[in-house]
Amino acid sequence: MSMDDGARPAAWLTVLAGPSGVGGGGVVGMVRARTPWVWVSVPVTTRPIRDHEVDGEDRRFVDRAEFERMIVGGQLLEWAECGGHLFGTPAEPIRARLDLGRPVLLKIDLSGARQVRAAMPGARLVFLAPPGTHCHADVEREFDTTVVNDCVERATDQLVGLLGCSFLTPARPHASG
Repeated sequence: MSMDDGARPAAWLTVLAGPSGVGGGGVVGMVRARTPWVWVSVPVTTRPIRDHEVDGEDRRFVDRAEFERMIVGGQLLEWAECGGHLFGTPAEPIRARLDLGRPVLLKIDLSGARQVRAAMPGARLVFLAPPGTHCHADVEREFDTTVVNDCVERATDQLVGLLGCSFLTPARPHASG
């Protein structure tokens, strides 16, 4: 008995957002290490590259004119201006991975999560909350689930659980005999 491609569950976009300083970068770093089958979106920005960053891996660095062309061309899933620099998420790489059945993780701010929800209502929004506080209760209602980052390993485990057990590749026909 064999499975066909239709038996594979659909991939989804998981958006991780929370207040500044909650530790999202650490959680995403650990998710990357544990789940190579999940594609982590690479944002685009106009801010200068930092010494430790790799263009195209950590972020894609473009000039303001290129970023504005991306906005006008409808190429961004979400974007914002902060501190005089533009930040955004290119839509095509996300859609391409989802079309291939590959789960996608996107770490952005709260405003970006709202834009993604409007553009892709099927996206799963996860609120990353700081430990020991319930001051974000109003914001949390906009999200599908909340993960408390009281311990980065525990928060990572919860997020990995939400992403699924593994990336399922299409089944191949079995040789008879």
